[in-house]
Amino acid sequence: MSGRFVRSSKYRHVFGRPTRKEQCYDNIRISKNAWDTNLVKVGLLQRQRRPGLSLTDLKANPTYLSVNWEASGGGAFAVIPLDEKGRLPEQLPLFRGHKAVVLDTDWNPFDDSLVASGSDDGKAFIWRVPEGFTLRTDEGEEPKDVSPVKQLAGHSRKIGHVLFNPAAANVLATSSGDYTVKIWDVEAGTPRLTLKHTDIVQSLSWSANGSLLVTTSRDKKLRIWDVRQETPAHVAPGHAGAKNSRVTWLGEHDRIATTGFSKMSDRQLGLWDIRDPKEPVGGFQMLDSISGVCMPFWDDGTQCLYLAGKGDGNIRYYEYEHDKFEYLSEYKSGDPQRGVAFLPKRGVNMHENEIMRAFKTVNDSYIEPISFIVPRRAEVFQGDIYPPVVGTKPAMSAAEWFDGAEGLPPKIDLESVYEGEEPTEIAPTSKPASRVTSSSTMLSPAKKEPESTPPKRESESVKEPPQPSSALRSPPPSMKEQTSSIAALASKFDDKEDSSSGEDDSSSFEEIAKPVERHQARPPEKHTQNTEPEAISRKLSSPISPTKLATPISPSTPASSANPALSQPLSAVLPGASDQITLQDIKTLLETQSRTISGQSEKIALLTAEVDRLKNTIGERM
Repeated sequence: MSGRFVRSSKYRHVFGRPTRKEQCYDNIRISKNAWDTNLVKVGLLQRQRRPGLSLTDLKANPTYLSVNWEASGGGAFAVIPLDEKGRLPEQLPLFRGHKAVVLDTDWNPFDDSLVASGSDDGKAFIWRVPEGFTLRTDEGEEPKDVSPVKQLAGHSRKIGHVLFNPAAANVLATSSGDYTVKIWDVEAGTPRLTLKHTDIVQSLSWSANGSLLVTTSRDKKLRIWDVRQETPAHVAPGHAGAKNSRVTWLGEHDRIATTGFSKMSDRQLGLWDIRDPKEPVGGFQMLDSISGVCMPFWDDGTQCLYLAGKGDGNIRYYEYEHDKFEYLSEYKSGDPQRGVAFLPKRGVNMHENEIMRAFKTVNDSYIEPISFIVPRRAEVFQGDIYPPVVGTKPAMSAAEWFDGAEGLPPKIDLESVYEGEEPTEIAPTSKPASRVTSSSTMLSPAKKEPESTPPKRESESVKEPPQPSSALRSPPPSMKEQTSSIAALASKFDDKEDSSSGEDDSSSFEEIAKPVERHQARPPEKHTQNTEPEAISRKLSSPISPTKLATPISPSTPASSANPALSQPLSAVLPGASDQITLQDIKTLLETQSRTISGQSEKIALLTAEVDRLKNTIGERM
């Protein structure tokens, strides 16, 4: 196992624990309508302190579960207290008032007894759960149905989704078959804003501060709305498949997650940056080839995403880290599900290290709770897996929100809930999601840091000026760098017998021409015929001595590369000595260089002819 890397995570061993049948909610008649919705929703009740109650009764306890009910004589839904488990009575008090089937429900996050519903009759109703509500009645007593407290009329076709604002009190979004999403002031009962689409809205989700709304539509577009401007800030292509897609906002991040289908009907998961939603971050992630719609659920406390598929019994969960989803594990079950709801974080059982709880429908006859647990042996509060969560106090009122206010609702410390005390309120510290106004004001991508300048070569004789730190790329190599690199490559092809001369060539190339020392005139020697070449040799020093000029070079090396004196001006070769050189000395030097170049040209011609002969010989043998 050496060399295997395992990613460190507190939630790597999270597992799903099912519930025994007697602890489920049995004898339920779930709606058989084909509209794509979750069918069930969970609400919490923050109980008030009353004299005589123990500290354990002051916790944020789970309270109600709403279920789309299969009822005759108009639409209805049921509200089930979560502590009334087991087999439910045959006759229940239902929430009746719609003239057609109920398609969706949602609980107010700041008023736990308030629930909204949307129906096929094109109306949305607001309901209040009676105090002390229960499903069980005395013998001989008929159950009393509950009537709505407010009606929201404004859509011309069916209302498929209802969703409360997570930051402002009594602000509700409804999507309809008339291709619009209306934003309601629940207290006034009037629609204040309208978001127009080109097709039926399939899913919608609010940002954490309630200022932005993201929607997916049947036209395969992903839209991010600046709601109070009533215009989409971004419109981007979503999943290419023809089946429904879902979307959820990743809490206080400026990211959203979508699930949908490809053209080949493969289920996909996408992560999007709201500032540049042209395409998903890292592309679409392929899940499987199951045909059921995948329902995403985000837990902002643990930074985990749960995916529950319709028609299968599995629930996958991923951890969001480093701008991607890391797969954790999967809860597998042979019982398929049509609807799933997740309990708000303040209602989980922290004494058993439960981080999430799901409620799944099974065979449209009962609802099974599934607890997701971190396996730990601890008898104290685990603060690392239970960060502060949103409480029951809104950040602003509906009037303030419609006037343009923004903010995150205050959070509560779960440790106080664990100890059975009144929840301690904590001011939000996270930065709200970025406000997006239009695609033209999209945040520009971060500039690339300048690349480091390549180190100077030792063979360079002239230092280049320092490059500015704001440069995005290094400067092109100079002519001297290119010449030295060519000479270095050419030296690899020299014959072994000429290695010493090759080293002399390279050393003469890398040397810097030194100033020639002035020598006083010497008396002529006996052999006067050699006086003039020797004087020139002494004045020019080793870099351009006749001995080195006569050294053969490789055919691939240019003459100027083999002898730098040929490409340098005379003043550079003989600095300070131009006034002492006679015209005859210059002629002699030029003749010597001409002979050297002629000899090199003849050798190159001979080598070229030899290469051609070898090619012809090899071609004849082939």
